[in-house]
Amino acid sequence: MYEKTAEHFSLKQKKLPEGHLLVNLGPSHPSTHGILQNVIQLDGERVVDAESVIGYVHRSFEKLGERYTYNQFLVCTDRMNYVSTPLNNIGWILAVEKMLQIEVPDKVTYVRMIVSELSRVMDHIICNGILGVDLGAFSGMLHLFHHRENIYQVLEKLTGARLTTTFCRVGGLEKDIYPEFEKDVKTIIKGLRPAIEEFQSLLVNNRIFMDRTEGVGGISAENAISYGYSGPNLRAAGVPWDIRKDDPYMFYDKVDFDIPVGEDGSVFHRTLVRMEEMRQSLRIVEQLINGLPAGAHHADMPHIYLPDKSKVYKNMEELIYHFKLIMHGIKVPKGEYYMATEAANGELGFYIVSEGEKSPWRVHVRRPCFWFYQSFPELVKGSLLADTVATMSSMNVIAGELDC
Repeated sequence: MYEKTAEHFSLKQKKLPEGHLLVNLGPSHPSTHGILQNVIQLDGERVVDAESVIGYVHRSFEKLGERYTYNQFLVCTDRMNYVSTPLNNIGWILAVEKMLQIEVPDKVTYVRMIVSELSRVMDHIICNGILGVDLGAFSGMLHLFHHRENIYQVLEKLTGARLTTTFCRVGGLEKDIYPEFEKDVKTIIKGLRPAIEEFQSLLVNNRIFMDRTEGVGGISAENAISYGYSGPNLRAAGVPWDIRKDDPYMFYDKVDFDIPVGEDGSVFHRTLVRMEEMRQSLRIVEQLINGLPAGAHHADMPHIYLPDKSKVYKNMEELIYHFKLIMHGIKVPKGEYYMATEAANGELGFYIVSEGEKSPWRVHVRRPCFWFYQSFPELVKGSLLADTVATMSSMNVIAGELDC
């Protein structure tokens, strides 16, 4: 693949008009935030043409899904959008639970939603914070990074890991919440709210930042839809589509929150939408944590959820369920299924075909980055080279999610 790519760009180099220059932005470049390559044709500082190359992070997740059991594939989803891992985990688990048509205790759903929204905040902090860094403003990121670390510490206590959380299991949570969970979450909310306002004053309302981002890298609502945009990038273009509102899952139809929308899909409006989404996520978390119910952390389904280990050593029935689940996995009915959730970057969907075995017959991941990244060459044509950095940064292209 890369030999053909090199041949393609070699031919393009030979046909360049006089005075034009072909420049590689990536695959290893500080502002590409991952292994991404964009070959940009320049006339002076002006971008005349651009082409994006993907495939550097391809890890065959979809093929691995055909060999792993439904719980084992969870570890692959950790490595997709690694900035907000639990959102991927929960998306996959909800897809499998939809296939099995099982319901989990309310407490499980509450915790999943709290973790989802905190993960969305973490993701948006990275996107907006690094955008500032890419434009020469380092302080803003530092103001929010401290609070992002607080969320990571809660995740670590909850799951045992910071990055590869492997959060949840089919039928519930891997383990129950720890005793100080509620208190820790409330502390995060209390600290984050003023920090977000401080970040807004420091960076987003800054005249230099506004001059560098207003009207830059914009896209119309029609074009965004035609490219398959979703998430904050779509909403920044003025389309109020959010799966949490338009096709609710878990308890999103029972909590109050608003969907912020932008106007011209530019870097500035993508930033504003993410800022407001952080506020709305905290609003959701606050409602949930104040009403967090008691109860079990998994459904009472021994043929789906592994029995307690202490009982496995003492009871024959639990020993048999444990053996069956480990050796034969979870069997789901034959059929084709699709489940989409609103991840930090937009619609994250899992299309699964089951033949009734312990592993899926086919898995396809609808990852949001893949769709909006296609439009990058169109967004930067005619702009200055410096604007390409701002445009890419504000789109939040995560290589691990782009290329499954």
